[in-house]
Amino acid sequence: MVMGAGMSESAMSAAGEAPSLAVDSHTAAAEMHAQDSESDSEESEMAEAPARDSAAEIPVTSNGEVSDSQDEHFTWDVKHMMTGGPTLKETRIVSSSYGNPSEGIIEAEPYRGGLKNTQSGPVVITDDISKNIALEKLEQVKKWSISTYKCTRQVLSEKLGRGSKTVDLELESQIEILRDTKKKYENLLRLARQMATQFYQVVQTQRQLGDAFGELSVKSPELHEEFGYNAETQKLLCKNGETLLGAINFFIASVNTLVNKTIEDTLIAVKHYENARIEYDAYRTDLEELNLGPRDAVTIPKIEQSQLQFQIHKEKFDKLRGSVSVKLKFLDENKIKVMHNQLLLFHNAVSAYFAGNQHQLEQVLKQFHIKLKAPGSDGPSWLEEQ
Repeated sequence: MVMGAGMSESAMSAAGEAPSLAVDSHTAAAEMHAQDSESDSEESEMAEAPARDSAAEIPVTSNGEVSDSQDEHFTWDVKHMMTGGPTLKETRIVSSSYGNPSEGIIEAEPYRGGLKNTQSGPVVITDDISKNIALEKLEQVKKWSISTYKCTRQVLSEKLGRGSKTVDLELESQIEILRDTKKKYENLLRLARQMATQFYQVVQTQRQLGDAFGELSVKSPELHEEFGYNAETQKLLCKNGETLLGAINFFIASVNTLVNKTIEDTLIAVKHYENARIEYDAYRTDLEELNLGPRDAVTIPKIEQSQLQFQIHKEKFDKLRGSVSVKLKFLDENKIKVMHNQLLLFHNAVSAYFAGNQHQLEQVLKQFHIKLKAPGSDGPSWLEEQ
């Protein structure tokens, strides 16, 4: 009995503890369910928050319609996003843990997959420009090579006596006379410069001799008058010599301008005319050779092109030939006028000097408006050069 009572009491205590354990397990399950429901509700509220915010921001009129101003604002935002905003390839979604303030934010960053950052300003396609310049230069070199080859062939054929040459007999004779005249004038200019150099030494010697006579006239009382006369004579000759030297230098300057500028410019024009004549004959010979050959679909375009080039060089040749003829005519008139005055100056100056006519020598300088430089004024002083 005692054992049965003990067993019954232990059984009753176990039975009493069993309901308490069941109640505790139900309570824990209810709390976990409540937490899950709260987390689900928080997530749903966070997911619906942007929708509510955006819906709350849309103004509604009295009729229940969306305001036009908000529609326009929304349209402008969409355009701004499409034009100025980042593209799909230029964005990335930033993922973070729950509760991070940056969750759900789309950050725009430059796409580094191969697109290059462009700078504002005019766009210059340097590759196309450099390519066009290179093509133009190549075309110019090609034309120059063809023209040089044709002209060289024409010159060689003329020297070998195999090619024909266009000759203007009257113009060629005038050109030869001009070249011969230039050679003779260059010789005249050389001799005049030589005379001026030597006469300058004579004048310097006369000046030194006059100073020596004057010094001896002071130091030799017994020969004072004789040394004095010679000193005055040498000084007068030195003065007249400087006047003659000024006239000779003016003559040299005028002849030098005529020879090395006026005649030289005309000869440069003649050189251009001769080059144009060679080009004209080269293309004329080329056209004649093509006309002697067969005419077919291949040669006809070449003949037409050669005819065009021949016409261009013919016009250039005729134009330069007329220009050279006019220049030779004006040069001849100018040469006669210039040399007439210069030869008259040279003759009168030399005659007056050796005749001892100082007045006539000075009149010659006034006639031709020649101004003499003061002695020692050949060049600027070191102070003037600073």
